[in-house]
This record gives sequence, C-alpha cells and structure tokens, in this order.
Amino acid sequence: MDALHPRLLVDDFPGTFRFYRGLLEGVAGATPARGAEEGPYASWDLDGQTLLSLYDRAAMAADVGAPAPAPRSPGQDVTVLVLRVPAGEGVLEAAAETGECHGGTLVAAARALPGWGPTLRAAHLRDPEGNLVELQSY
Repeated sequence: MDALHPRLLVDDFPGTFRFYRGLLEGVAGATPARGAEEGPYASWDLDGQTLLSLYDRAAMAADVGAPAPAPRSPGQDVTVLVLRVPAGEGVLEAAAETGECHGGTLVAAARALPGWGPTLRAAHLRDPEGNLVELQSY
C-alpha cells in the first residue's frame, strides 16, 4: 500500500514521461509500474511503493469536473521534487547529465551547499514541464 506519493499534473505528457523514465529508472533504480508514454497516466515504483506518478492535467480536470486548465506561467515554482543520489565522485554530475539527456534543462550545476548540510551537494534541473527537480547527495 502506498502511504503518500507525489503526482505531477502535466501538459506535455510524452516529454515529461520520457524525462522521468530516464531519471527514475536510470538514476533512482525505480521500475515502471503503470502507464506508457501516450498517457494519460503513468507511475514508477521503488521497493514496491509508488515513487512518482504523472497524469495529464486536462484529463484530471475532466475527472474532477473542473474547467480546462489554463497554461502555467514559467518560473512560478509550486513544488520541488527531490531525488537523492548516492554520494561519490562524479555521481551527482552523472545524474544531472542523465536528466539532461532525457529532456531536462540544467538550472544549477552540481555544487556544495554547506548551509543545507555539511556534506550536502545538489544540482537542479527543470523537467520538460518546467517543474524544478533537485538531485542531492550527502
């Protein structure tokens, strides 16, 4: 049973699916559980629990009887998805590169953030929908 997991509501389902497929399977070791690139729903599991799911925004609006959603404004973050990667020389950089190879855009390269934790390093990407993704190691 999944206690709680994030679901992203997205407009570009195929592009966002490809991004998370590459990042979650290639970096986090998650396995595809449901859905496909065509949408409107997909999810990935890690250790038998849902790690993340995607759902088409227009389909969700229709499912709950809401009006069709207006486009989101870029740069207005309402959430950050944080994915921990193992510590080690070059691992964080390789994870960020994997995200870029699967359609993400690098926002901030891997760097030390000692104010967040004495050994914490992070890199930030935007997925194809513009959602902020933090890759962190410590």
